Amino acid sequence: RVDEWTDVDRKRVMNDIITTMFNKKFMEELFKPQELYSKKALRTVYDRLAHASIMRLNQASMDKLYDLMTMAFKYQVLLCPRPKDILLVTFNHLDAIKDFVHDAPGILNQVDETFRQLIETYSGLSAGEFQLIRQTLLVFFQDMHIRVSIFLKDKVQNSNGRFVLPISGPVPWGTEVPGLIRMFNRNGDEVKRTEFTTDGNYVTPQREGSFDLYGDRVLKLGTNMYSVSRPVETHMSGSSKTLASHAKENTAPNPLAKEELNFLARLLGGLEIKTPGGSETGFRLNLFTTDEEEEHAALTRPEELSYNVINIEAMQ
Repeated sequence: RVDEWTDVDRKRVMNDIITTMFNKKFMEELFKPQELYSKKALRTVYDRLAHASIMRLNQASMDKLYDLMTMAFKYQVLLCPRPKDILLVTFNHLDAIKDFVHDAPGILNQVDETFRQLIETYSGLSAGEFQLIRQTLLVFFQDMHIRVSIFLKDKVQNSNGRFVLPISGPVPWGTEVPGLIRMFNRNGDEVKRTEFTTDGNYVTPQREGSFDLYGDRVLKLGTNMYSVSRPVETHMSGSSKTLASHAKENTAPNPLAKEELNFLARLLGGLEIKTPGGSETGFRLNLFTTDEEEEHAALTRPEELSYNVINIEAMQ
């Protein structure tokens, strides 16, 4: 509930968070070759970024926001038509961020610089390397099955929190619509064709999305989830309706957690965290309808989904 906020307040919060997120030193550290963060380390970074402005969230609202963010990204990675399209999803994210700061040239330049780094770093990777990136991300999220209302409403997520894979729609760019088997002899000559029917309604994509700084990404994954015109990317198949298993997240202590958090303390040490001062009291963001609902959510949150966040006071 942010009814008491003005447009100026919203703009300030957005600018503060985006400025912190695309801080030059922070981006330089993120682009260094390294192992994937642990879930606790990712949550620490997320908390610091969310509180980089005058906005304040209590634990229940922060948990809800983090769950939404992680499940939305898992959905986008899982449904990428081909591994390389993860880059298009990221570009959709950055395109939306640029729209938020289109009237702030300094911040816009920060985002564009990150855009260029992404293109330089990832545009030359092979299909196999992108597949490794995709599988690594999916392994990271594989035990997270949190239900999200908008996904349940659109029937792209089952009641057990698992996503529904598409059986219709455009096939990946560079591939053919399924329905034909070709057989070749030892010389590589085609000798026979066999056609078969599919349950889905697959179509050929009109064009490939743009991997340039500016352009039509074509792929809608990574765009605004709450847009009225947002297309549903998947249809429920018969087999997916019967899925009922639910895996619990492994909550065993991570021996590298302390080392990772110390690294993050150094990494985030140069980022200025905005704290209300003087007569400025800041703003409280509540993602629940009422305070009572928020308190109830905090009390009823499953133990395996709770996070013990360490407050880091980092000095350069």
